[in-house]
Amino acid sequence: MPMRKRRTRGARLPYGTLVAAATAALLATMVAPASARPEPATPSGSTASSGTAVPSRAALSSPVASSVRESRPVHSYADAIRESVWVDTGLDGDGDGRADRVAVDIVRPREPAAAGRRIPVIMDASPYYACCGRGNESQKKTYDAAGDPVRFPLFYDNFFVPRGYAFVAVDLAGTSRSDGCDDVGGRSDVQSAKAVVDWLNGRARGYTSRTGEARARATTWSTGNVGMIGKSWDGTIANGVAATGVEGLRTIVPIGAISSWYDYFHSQGAPLYDANPSWLSAYVNSPEAQARCGAVQDRITAGTPYSGDRTAAWTERDHVRNAAKVKASVFVVHGQQDLNVRANQFGQWWDALAAHGVERKIWLSQTGHVDPFDFRRADWVRTLHRWFDHYLLGYENGIDREPVADIERAPDRWTTDRQWPPRATATTTLRPAPGTASGPGVLGRAPAAPGSTATFTDDPGLGELDWAARIDSATPEKAGFVTRPLSRDLRISGSSKVTVTATPTTATAHLSAVLVDLGPDTIRDYAAAGEGITTLADRTCWGASTPGDSACFKETEARTADVGYTVVSRGWADLGTWADAREERPLTPGRAYTMTLDLAATDHVVPAGHRLALIVGGTDRDLLDPPSTLPTLTLDLARTRAALPLVGGAEAFVRATTGPYPVLPSPVTAAPSLGDAPPPAGVTGPRLPGFGAAR
Repeated sequence: MPMRKRRTRGARLPYGTLVAAATAALLATMVAPASARPEPATPSGSTASSGTAVPSRAALSSPVASSVRESRPVHSYADAIRESVWVDTGLDGDGDGRADRVAVDIVRPREPAAAGRRIPVIMDASPYYACCGRGNESQKKTYDAAGDPVRFPLFYDNFFVPRGYAFVAVDLAGTSRSDGCDDVGGRSDVQSAKAVVDWLNGRARGYTSRTGEARARATTWSTGNVGMIGKSWDGTIANGVAATGVEGLRTIVPIGAISSWYDYFHSQGAPLYDANPSWLSAYVNSPEAQARCGAVQDRITAGTPYSGDRTAAWTERDHVRNAAKVKASVFVVHGQQDLNVRANQFGQWWDALAAHGVERKIWLSQTGHVDPFDFRRADWVRTLHRWFDHYLLGYENGIDREPVADIERAPDRWTTDRQWPPRATATTTLRPAPGTASGPGVLGRAPAAPGSTATFTDDPGLGELDWAARIDSATPEKAGFVTRPLSRDLRISGSSKVTVTATPTTATAHLSAVLVDLGPDTIRDYAAAGEGITTLADRTCWGASTPGDSACFKETEARTADVGYTVVSRGWADLGTWADAREERPLTPGRAYTMTLDLAATDHVVPAGHRLALIVGGTDRDLLDPPSTLPTLTLDLARTRAALPLVGGAEAFVRATTGPYPVLPSPVTAAPSLGDAPPPAGVTGPRLPGFGAAR
């Protein structure tokens, strides 16, 4: 498919105009009287049983357009059925001799039930409904005096239930009102949600209470077509359930989600912050589960060593390896500057899904760990509505034929691509070489002369922002290499790799490699509170409300920062895994080792006039834990290289590094401050946040 060209500024409508138009159109649909919104007709290719319209597999994949293109809000949200069911997972995670049951809170329109018609399900399985809350406003579930659900967090229920969907909110094992113990991405986590998909398809047992034997059946009202959605841990569960290949799961929408738990806590053997998942189990387990789940947490600790060695426990929590089993379509959303669930998580998942022909769509923002409802609200609701209509109701609305990728290029400015990465993308090898004694090295196509070296000493007090701020000075904590100013834009699209040959002076060493866009820009301030958004006081409403469950949420706007450089991709590794990615080995001081660092996926345009930098250092402060010893490392530049996915390949790089280039305003020349004080505005980047659970 041809790549859709990026629109020029002169041809683009102001973003505010586009949002206003989209919002007006959506609100017009939402406030239209029910009499103007007839019940959607049965999709083409459906089969009926007992008066129940159920899209068949043929209907869900048929190229024949349906006369119905959009579900409408024709059902009463106030009169919707609200109930709780406990589903048997078939596991006994807490060892009490009884199969664990997970709590499933359901809200579904009453009218289809009364008519004997079945409906599809949107499901969000989460560990956070009781402990911490969901969304920008940290909403928790609430219940009435009888224990029936009153408030469902987020807008999914308010918006989709009137349109003929059920919304199901699942408490993972060990959390809230569920039995068992949370095992942080392991078998119990995944089975908690998979069992509910099975129950919705008549393959698992559900009960009307946590301990009783009265059965609850979903097949009287559920078509069995399920779409899973969720941000962070919730989206990770969606990935995990899809990787089981469970029947009935038609689509997943993972937002800022993990695809491999090992890579959440480690990077190629190097530990990332508090690198053991057992504390997360304690964090989300209910008070009752905390009292009974100590043995489970001990097993997690024993199975996931801080050393970074790959174990069976990590393999169990790796969904990428099972991408071949995925039958659902996948709509990935991720912040390219997410320093909690880092961008390598979506990159490796996307590539594995592509290798197995899974139908996919992707949105990449400039934010950190932020839901698209809070950075592109009107477009998100409209797109998600069409996505679920297509994959759960079988409506041929064309969303599967639209551009695959939406990329945020600047705050609130988006472009699209028919394919991602674009078809013209080609891996291009760039090589570092020595520069002047007082400045950075050179990054280009020509290899360094044999014997060329660069040396740095690990300094855990400094990190990528310090390195980038000091790129034009020869400083002891990093080795930096830069291109000349570019004569035209250069686009990086996909996952990069940096191969180094390094000689350490100690028995342990960590490596960091980062790509940096050197030049002034205005970006989303991903490291500030809000991670690229500011929450406003005003609210907008997205669906129907009840006194206990409002559809109105606080608006947001982009929080921006003027910067002199932008880190666009990063990777870290323990040099001790040079020979075996599964196990760290002691290094021999004075011996040269070669290994390849995997950098996170990105899609970034380095503008004309800017420079592209490759920086290699040791510990990346606030992102990577230091090794037990702090080595000096010498890079053999003739055996060091970067493989970058450039749109246009090597020819694009050559064109961008030849010919005249625009002269940009000179940045502030004061030296950046070290320690906790920020550098001057002309050289500063965004601040790095502290990190916690994958929320």
